Order: sequence, then structure tokens, then C-alpha cells
Amino acid sequence: MANQLELVRNIGIIAHIDAGKTTTTERILYFAGTSHRMGEVDDGTTTTDFDPEEAQRGITIYSACVTTSWNGATVNIIDTPGHVDFTAEVERSLRVLDGAVVVFSAVEGVEAQSETVWRQADRYNVPRICFINKLDRTGADFQRTFDEIRTRLCESAGSERQLAPITIPLTSIGDADGLDPDRTVVNLLNRKLLVFSGDDNNWQMHEVAVPEHLVDDVESWRTALIDTVCQFDDDAMELYFAEEDLSAKQLKTTIRAATITGKLTPVFAGTALKCVGVQPVLDGVVDFLPSPLERPPVEGIAPSAPTGVKPEALTRAADPKAPFCGLLFKIVADKHNDLYFMRVYSGTISSGSRMINPRTGKKEFITRLWHIQADSREKIEQDSARAGEIVGVVGIKDSVTGDTLCDAKSQIVLEQITFPETVISMAVEPETSGDKDKLEQVLARLGLQDPTFSASIDQDSGQTIISGMGELHLEVLKNRMEREFNLKIRVHKPRVTYKETISSSLSVEGTFDKETSTGPNFAAVKLRIAPAAEVIGVDVSSEIDLKSLPAIHREVLINAVRDEAQTGIQGFAMTQLKVFITDFQHRAGVTNETAIYAAVGEAFQSALQTAESVILEPIMKLEISCPDNSTGPIQSDLNSRQAIVTGTEIRSGLHIIDAEAPLAKMFGYSSNVRSLSQGRASFTMEPLRYSPATELPDYM
Repeated sequence: MANQLELVRNIGIIAHIDAGKTTTTERILYFAGTSHRMGEVDDGTTTTDFDPEEAQRGITIYSACVTTSWNGATVNIIDTPGHVDFTAEVERSLRVLDGAVVVFSAVEGVEAQSETVWRQADRYNVPRICFINKLDRTGADFQRTFDEIRTRLCESAGSERQLAPITIPLTSIGDADGLDPDRTVVNLLNRKLLVFSGDDNNWQMHEVAVPEHLVDDVESWRTALIDTVCQFDDDAMELYFAEEDLSAKQLKTTIRAATITGKLTPVFAGTALKCVGVQPVLDGVVDFLPSPLERPPVEGIAPSAPTGVKPEALTRAADPKAPFCGLLFKIVADKHNDLYFMRVYSGTISSGSRMINPRTGKKEFITRLWHIQADSREKIEQDSARAGEIVGVVGIKDSVTGDTLCDAKSQIVLEQITFPETVISMAVEPETSGDKDKLEQVLARLGLQDPTFSASIDQDSGQTIISGMGELHLEVLKNRMEREFNLKIRVHKPRVTYKETISSSLSVEGTFDKETSTGPNFAAVKLRIAPAAEVIGVDVSSEIDLKSLPAIHREVLINAVRDEAQTGIQGFAMTQLKVFITDFQHRAGVTNETAIYAAVGEAFQSALQTAESVILEPIMKLEISCPDNSTGPIQSDLNSRQAIVTGTEIRSGLHIIDAEAPLAKMFGYSSNVRSLSQGRASFTMEPLRYSPATELPDYM
């Protein structure tokens, strides 16, 4: 494999569930020579869906990393889940990738989770190419899907991103005698037809000339491609006007530059299941997606800024000789030592080295580095990893997902990965009381690996409550506890995770001025608290100059405000809240941590008792696909669940219903919608926002 950094591609395969991500990945690995047999999702034999739960359900649950090579380049691929319950796997993968392949079904087109993963890629400015898949299926429409990508993803985001068709299906230009339209695509770059044929042991791709009667149609598509591409390169436009054509090489150079800057997205066509169009996608990964050298330097901050002082902004370029920094983005349980996935952004790291975690201030000992190949590991040559690589690390003890490791002499904190809030909870208990401690240990370990999972003890009932992104998410975690940790548990009915905020702004103050056994104590604080729908959790800021306070009080004051603001008067976690510190009084020798926490606590109690509490519930975004004769019953059922229909359309002969509904009303919806449609309807559901609850939970 290539060693030069310019020949490294770190990419992710992202899409809506069932668009064909894993099948596409499987074909890529086969044609690149990494695997010698193509696994099938339906058979549970794919390389990247190696977990027993994935094989059983036929879906991807955990992102899997594999390395292959193509045209002299090393390609690190992360295959990601499509189900919304596991969107955190997509989020943390895109955070560390340099490019992505977005897969779409030519039958369903742009679906709900397609929009979600596209937005995630936008958030991290990830260049991408598109693969319109399943063109052999009844109802497949390349042009409709292409137009939906442009209108629903590119234009709706307000970006200037354009689409550039690189390969198109033969059916887009007509028929060619003797060629199977389901196994032939048109390469617009070199004006050739790509014909795919073969069987399980001998898959082939060969080029043939475009039949005379189709030449004009190919030229029409190619001219439109050139017109789009030349918008981003004046030199290419001048050359095109002068010579009335651009060579395939010139087109590739121009497309690559525009793709890396996010102005252009190349589009490919094919059917991965039948091995059609996959090799051109691999060519596109190498030709159009960036190497680590072509990505902007990663941004971070200096870790040593005093509380209240804006930290210094820092950057790290992808230079193997620069000071080391890397981001831990995934943790996988292992019988002996947990395996950490790390993207190396700068410098070089070797087995046996020590790197500091600036968040904890602790040094981590790197005992071993591995190349990850799905569920197996390969020893790294020279036992070191350089900038641009994604590797597995063993030996880390005190770090979590999103932490930075760096050189102690040149510290930097990279931007943390932001994960969505949990929306559903349920109580769990071990089948035997002797397993109570084991349950606690297992939940702590699962929480370390999965940032969208949490566990807590209900203060009133004493029950252990686990929270996650959906019913499937919690069911998968329950099965993991039983399968991997041999822990039998009982689960109770799932319940919604409610939040709390206040209805109006107010100013409050709190004072603690008492004599205790340790002597006098004093602190006084004034706060302004305001609801803010755009805030996730609690946002704390100061209207006073914190640098004017004694250093010993700054961090304590901020931490006290954050801690005291966590729980509302109804006992739910606070969210959508802004807290401003407007005044702080202290006295030398008598102001201490106890006094500060007591003063802040008094201020918050006053606020919660004065302001009207608002209980918030998760609202879910739904997209239901159903046949015409099921539309009425499904809409009636949605009305009974207090859902609001936000839009309807016809797509591929199916009715698409977009709606918003309270999660509390959606339990058991999967079986209900199947019953109403005789099993012909499908739906996706993802968290949208928290809004005031229309009904309070039964246990309040």
C-alpha cells in the first residue's frame, strides 16, 4: 500500500438505511482485492457487519473500519449505520474523515436519514461523491433521484454546491443493441460505455464505444457536465471556449479542485448488488476526494487558558514531523483491553510512547498500535502511525470518546464531538441480586463506548435507568449485556426522557453568610436566567470580568453555576437555558467553595420557585412511505397520536407523509403501521426538537 500522504484517502460510506452502504463497501473490498469473496447482507456474511446482532438483523449498527488500496492509493473506509438510533456512529466517523461516499437508492431517492447524514457532512465540511444505487430495481429513476439530491440537499441548504454526473445509466440516453441496460453505464469523462458482466468467480468491466445513434445524447450530457464544472475554473472555461472540448484529464483536475472546496459533488450510477458501477466509484474516491494534505489544518485551542478568558486558537497541519496530536473517536470493548480508534492529525506516534490528555492532565501510555480490518487487527509496520492515518490504540486508561491526545510540550485541545441528547429511557435490573455490582460495571463500560447511552439511579424509586436514542438502540444494548457480558437482566416498559426549562427571564440573587465549625463563610451572586430554545442543555456566560476575580474563585463559580443549573424543580434535567453571571461578591479569607456553591444554589432555588416551570418532551420527525390505499388509515392514526402532518408527496408511486409527533405517542408504532398497510408501509423516525409537553407523564 501507498506510504505517501498524498495517496491516502480517509472516507466514509453514509446513507439512509437500506440504500446499500454495506453492499457497496463489500464490492469495493472485493474489486480492490482486499477480500476474495463477496459477502451478502441477507446472508449475514459481510466483512463490516461482523457483529452477531448486525448479521441477525441485516443492518449496520456499529461503524467498521477497513483498509484497502486502489490505483496506488491507500483507502481507509468506515462503513456507517443508516438507522437513526445509531446516528452517533455517523457523527463521530464524519468528524475524523476527509471525504465521504453518499449512497442513494434510485427507487426511494432522497430519504429522511439521507438528509440527516448530508447535514452531518456539511457540519464538518466533508467533501463527498454520490452513488445512485439499485438502478436495476422496478421504479428506479436516476434523473429523479439526481434532481432530488440537487433540490432537497444542495439547494435547500442554501449552498452553492452543484452536482456533476460522471457516470449515468445507459437508460438515460437510450438503448444499445446487445447491451443489458441494467449492466451498462456511460462514462461521460471519456465518452465510453462501461459494460459489467460475469459471475461469482469472474466479474469483469470493459469499455466499448458509444453506438453512433447515441453519440449526440452522450455529447449533450457531457456538455452539461462541462458547463457545470467550468463555473468553478476560469482557466478551464477559456480552454473550453478555445478548443471546444476538455480532455478527461483536464476535466478530472477541475472536478477534483471544485470537489475538495465543497463547490461540486460528482455523481455516479450503478447497482452494487450486481457489481455494476462500483469500480468507477473507487476511481472517484482516488480522483476527486482529498488526501489529508488537501484538508484545512485541524483547529483547536490551547488548554491552559484561565476560566473566563478566551483560549488561544491553534491549528495543526497534516505534517508527520510536527508535534503529535490525535483525536479518540470510538471505543470498542475487548476482553483484555479496550480498543480506541484514533485519527492522527499531526506528528507521529509509536508504540511505547506517552501522550498527554489535556482534558484530564494525565499521560496515556500507548502500548500497541494496530491497523483495523473490521473485526480483526493487523500489526502496523515499524510500529508507528503518522499524520493522516486512522489506527487502533491499546493501553489507554483515562480517556473517553472525543478526547485529544497530544505531545506534552505542545498541547492542543481539538473540538469535541457533539452528540444528540437521549430521548428514551427504561428501567433495568439484574435477574439475581448478586449481579447488581456487575450491572453497574457493565453500564459504566457501555457508557464509555457509546456517547448516546447513559445510566443513572432514580432518586425516588432507586431503579437503574438507562437512556438512549430509541427502542432499537436500547434493545441492542440489552442484547449486548446478555451476549458479551453474560449478564441476564429484566427490563421495564420504555419511557420518554423529559426535560425542563423556565417560561420567562428573571434575575435572582443568592447569599451565603454564615459561621460554621471551620469559621466564617461568605459569597454573594446575582444571576440572570432566560429560556433559549436554540440552546441544548445549559449555556453559562458572565457579564462581569472574570479576570478581575481571584483565580481560586473563577473556576469554582463557573462550575457551581453549571452544577446547580442541571436539575429543575420537577426533577428533570434542565435544557434550553441561558444563565448569565451579573455580579459576584467575595471577601478575602472567608469566601470558599462551600460558600460559593451555597450562594449559587440559593439563587437557583429562588429562580425555580419564582419562574413557571415548563416540561419539555421530545418531538420526532417521521417520514412514512405507503401505498395509496393505506394513506387514509395511516393519517387517521397519526391524528390520534397528536401528530402534525407537515407535507405529502408522491414518490416512485408511493405516498410520502412527513409528520411531527410526540415520542410519548409513538411507542409500538412499527407494528401498528405494518398492520394498517398489510405490511407494505415503512417509516423512519428521528429526534427533531424538545417542545412543551402536551400531556404530563403519568408518574408526575
